[in-house]
Amino acid sequence: MSLASIVSDPQRSPTAAETALTRRVDLTTLRLFIAVCDEQNLTRAAQREGIAASAVSKRMNDFELAFGVTLFKRLAKGMALTPAGEALLHHARVTLLNVEKIAVELSEYSQGVRGHVRMLANLSAIVQYLPEDLSAFFAAHELLRVDLQERPSGQVVRGIEEGAAEIGICSAEADSRGLEAFHYRYDNLVVVMRPDHPLAGRDSLLFTETLDYDHIGLHTASSIYLRSQYAATQAGKTMRLRINVPGFDAVCRMVQANMGLGLIPDRAFEVVGAGMGLSAIPLRDDWGRRELKIVVRDAAHLSASSRLMLDHLCAIETGRVGRITS
Repeated sequence: MSLASIVSDPQRSPTAAETALTRRVDLTTLRLFIAVCDEQNLTRAAQREGIAASAVSKRMNDFELAFGVTLFKRLAKGMALTPAGEALLHHARVTLLNVEKIAVELSEYSQGVRGHVRMLANLSAIVQYLPEDLSAFFAAHELLRVDLQERPSGQVVRGIEEGAAEIGICSAEADSRGLEAFHYRYDNLVVVMRPDHPLAGRDSLLFTETLDYDHIGLHTASSIYLRSQYAATQAGKTMRLRINVPGFDAVCRMVQANMGLGLIPDRAFEVVGAGMGLSAIPLRDDWGRRELKIVVRDAAHLSASSRLMLDHLCAIETGRVGRITS
């Protein structure tokens, strides 16, 4: 019997033998397993968890014997996961996250809070739209609490897959990888520059027209940075990138300091850059109009609080909840 056969189909009923095996799984062992995976070394994992290395080694060996699989390849300088180990790591992380959610949410109920929504979103959504959208949500649901974390679009998808949150907002260009996706918002990219820049005063610009000038780029995992690099490659050119910065406000400050051009969404410019004496010229390329989408693992099985949030966010532009393709 393989570990994969136990974890790959959570909908089927376990056999008596599988039930006996899964009873041997405890949270401490799962936590130690994750530590070994992260550190790729038993000694460092033991130090991190405050337990003897021999005890960690015994738990890992007992775990492998209980399931009849090999979780690690023992190497001269550490440990690497086998395919069975990779499968277990995903489920171990989700399990511990769910246990943490139980503790947090029960604590909140004791304090009068009646629900908790965990969200991941890219920078564009957080800066441009979520402040007002969440404010409207709280006006209708005063007793709910939201935990919102910023991540690049690709990491939003991964976080929802791994159970780090129930709702994610990312670029529609990000691969949803089997998640359910719903339309959220549109935005439009603008080229930010000083008023004395040679391109200033234009009604609109093609991205290729900017490639003879210095650029300030967002962090390398951002969807805007990745898309602009792809567009430059398609044009047979290389971006003259002077610096990468973490956010839209930093892009505008670097533009203000005469470091180059910046590419950010129009509403983000209105929020963070309009008071800096800069110009924002619309990008005329088709990819300059972007869609933001909401991703969830399974809308039908969201918590009641998260379902309220999903319905609220989907209704903002469309007036109804509707699935999109990505």
